[in-house]
Amino acid sequence: MKNRLAKDKFIYFDNPATSFPKPTEVINEMVNYMTRIGGNPGRSGHPLSVEAEEIIHSTRVKVSELFGISNPAHVIFCANATDALNLAIQGVAGEGYHAITSSMEHNSVMRPLTELERQGRITLSTVPCSREGIIDLTILQKTINPETRVVVINHASNVNGCIQPIREIGKLCRAKGIILIADCAQSAGVADINMKDDCIDLLAFSGHKGLYGPTGTGGLVIAPNFDISLLKPLKFGGTGSYSDRLLQPPFLPDRFESGTLNVAGISGLRAGISYIMESFPGGIEGIREHKKRLVHYFFEQAAKNVKGLISYAPYELIETGVVSFNVRNMLPSVVARALADEYGVMSRAGLHCAPLAHQTLGTYPHGTVRFGFGIFNTEKEVKRGVEALGRIADRGIEEREN
Repeated sequence: MKNRLAKDKFIYFDNPATSFPKPTEVINEMVNYMTRIGGNPGRSGHPLSVEAEEIIHSTRVKVSELFGISNPAHVIFCANATDALNLAIQGVAGEGYHAITSSMEHNSVMRPLTELERQGRITLSTVPCSREGIIDLTILQKTINPETRVVVINHASNVNGCIQPIREIGKLCRAKGIILIADCAQSAGVADINMKDDCIDLLAFSGHKGLYGPTGTGGLVIAPNFDISLLKPLKFGGTGSYSDRLLQPPFLPDRFESGTLNVAGISGLRAGISYIMESFPGGIEGIREHKKRLVHYFFEQAAKNVKGLISYAPYELIETGVVSFNVRNMLPSVVARALADEYGVMSRAGLHCAPLAHQTLGTYPHGTVRFGFGIFNTEKEVKRGVEALGRIADRGIEEREN
């Protein structure tokens, strides 16, 4: 669309890509840093630099509380979950190691793993999942061999919203001495995640999705008992510490944070986490229940209004507010374009950067239409979206009959 629509003229269902709108508190915190503070954290001793450092530290504390770890220094800020996953996957890779992943992974996992395999540095096994996208633990266990070093798992699918049994996977890996890397880009802020109880060694998170921070934020959380010598830095440079030395500092978080951090974005991330944990009714549990209600309402309304709807997960399994669907005999790209152009309903169509997931669900190569509900979406908006979808489906039937 050439012209921007007023907020009351469109419905935003593209929250798995990035959440929108952001809480007012997020915007205010970012403006406050940009207009009142502006200092570079850890680089100077003047009050504005110290205040910027306090923003960074307090955000680390928020993230560590969110994921159940006690040491905020184990929170490494990155540009996004993809950045964090590359640090984790490439950082632990060693010559000749065996890695395991699942058929529901995002390309943020598959591409670095595939590149390492192409270079001959690792061997890779991809464990198939069910048609609902859930991994079979028995098959996973049988795939482990003496050379297996790492398992990389997408905690929640960005395609169909289903959550993997991360705790069972974690316990299996811990018993075998295998590193577990969890891609929590979609689950952070929706699912209960405790790195100790779930036996997660390295956790990648996105700041701009379920945590309601700005784009350009995310990070890698390192379990307190993880041997950081097993994780090699990908970047080297100024950290504000050990400036008299030419080698990267060996301690956390400086070992993995080179260059000036995105302080404005991190200040917004802090506000976003505070909002979902303290301001949204019921906190994260309330968010999960809100999204599940919207998903249930979508299916309830779609059953009445949309002819030929095909969905790819039962609503009972969907916990992150993500619904993938198609309209029979219509391309998802056509449906999504009509939703946006004619009704102002913003969704996402295609493969969602997860081609293996769509092969698993049987929706490759065209993919699906994806509605992703956020904390500010309402049943009224879901109803409007479903009614628009119903009219598009009816028109498709008429065009085929004529």
